[in-house]
Amino acid sequence: MASVTGQKTLAFGVDPTRQERYSLRQSRYYAISEDVSRLAGQAAEEGRRLDVFDMGVNWGVSRRYLEAQPHGEVINFSGADLKLRERIHRQEDWVDLFTGNLMEGYPQVPSNRYDVVICEQVLEHLPELEVAAATLGRILKPGGTLFLGVPIFPPGIQLIRKHVVPAIDRLNPRAKVRGHVQAFTRGSIMRVLTQHAGVEVQQTRGFRIASGGLLRPLENYQWWYRLNRQMGAIVPGLCTEIQIVAKKPLAADEQGVRGVAARAA
Repeated sequence: MASVTGQKTLAFGVDPTRQERYSLRQSRYYAISEDVSRLAGQAAEEGRRLDVFDMGVNWGVSRRYLEAQPHGEVINFSGADLKLRERIHRQEDWVDLFTGNLMEGYPQVPSNRYDVVICEQVLEHLPELEVAAATLGRILKPGGTLFLGVPIFPPGIQLIRKHVVPAIDRLNPRAKVRGHVQAFTRGSIMRVLTQHAGVEVQQTRGFRIASGGLLRPLENYQWWYRLNRQMGAIVPGLCTEIQIVAKKPLAADEQGVRGVAARAA
């Protein structure tokens, strides 16, 4: 829809890919931007900048949301993708942009480097997950935060999507090629991260418990967005997609230093 001035509406005031003011499909990025803004504020108080890595950078959508929040000016942006687009938001102002296959581990990306790693809507496209998940944990600093989002299904339904649907597609020569090769539940994606990424899950939150179709016009109203966020927090496993917030544990010596500092305070 267009605004009263005749100009195109931007989702959350920053995103040109959706015209709904509170697009539920893009609310995943807005949620991340709120959290990273707080982390950037803490970094600014400590006199440093926040290093953020976007795995699956696409056109720079995560950055578009992050830099619109308070403290966006103290964030260093880096990212990677299988192939980089010709046009990425503020491409000249990224610290690093890498190309490569996440399943091969991105050896060119340094370990223990980034305060925040974002990986939204990527893992469902990968046939193999172990190296990919391990890489997300490897490049994250001890004490850093991982934001990872994937589509999910209720338990049991994911088996139909993963095994039955592809079998039907193979019988139909005109079937479209599906980009999603994984079918997760809330529990299964959490296990992938804890087993292979070496992170500790802090929070899970769901998005799009009811969206699209006849309900799409409601996405222009903030109350509908807030209701979906509340429902996503209560029953994340029943939503269309999930976002996991996880922390990389501090090394033993770092934990000791933090403990001493806390007691001294």
